[in-house]
Amino acid sequence: MKQIVVASNNAKKRREIVQVLAALGVALLPAEATVFVDVLEDADSFAGNAKKKAEAFAMANHLPALADDSGLCVDALDGAPGVYSARFAGEDATDARNNARLLALLGDATQRSAHFICALHLAFPDGRAALTSEGRVQGEILHEPAGDAGFGYDPLFFSPELGKAFALATPEEKASVSHRGRALRLLAEQWSKVDVSF
Repeated sequence: MKQIVVASNNAKKRREIVQVLAALGVALLPAEATVFVDVLEDADSFAGNAKKKAEAFAMANHLPALADDSGLCVDALDGAPGVYSARFAGEDATDARNNARLLALLGDATQRSAHFICALHLAFPDGRAALTSEGRVQGEILHEPAGDAGFGYDPLFFSPELGKAFALATPEEKASVSHRGRALRLLAEQWSKVDVSF
């Protein structure tokens, strides 16, 4: 079976990736089962960070590598936390600390619109053209966390399409509308239209 390295040490992200891409007929290898590369995510865009990670893992493992970079952009905060979503409350921030900082910065603001972005980059070790995609989902930031499913900012992100916070949704519900689900489905469409033999 063909193998692709999933260039992420976030197990919850990997589960979402496997859930959508399982039908492609490839084995998705977790990063820790491969030659691990510690990539500095210092690009100024989600796409830039995803590209850096995918290319580094593809070259180190001589296998195609899929990387995801994603985050939350809040309109009232001029798009923050953006590419700093995972470390919004500091380099060693937890989800709870990031959520607490977001709520503190928003306070009682009535303008709470936000969106998640997910950029995907599938790099090949032989230098062939990469496959890329991006997904977005619009929502609102709640005044307090709701639910305990998902990860990251899911307890604060209310999805109008689902009528509830991401952290109250089942994995299947979330994947049907989420930024990552949309990006993965776009990538799968590209996969079906090009020669991706390896």
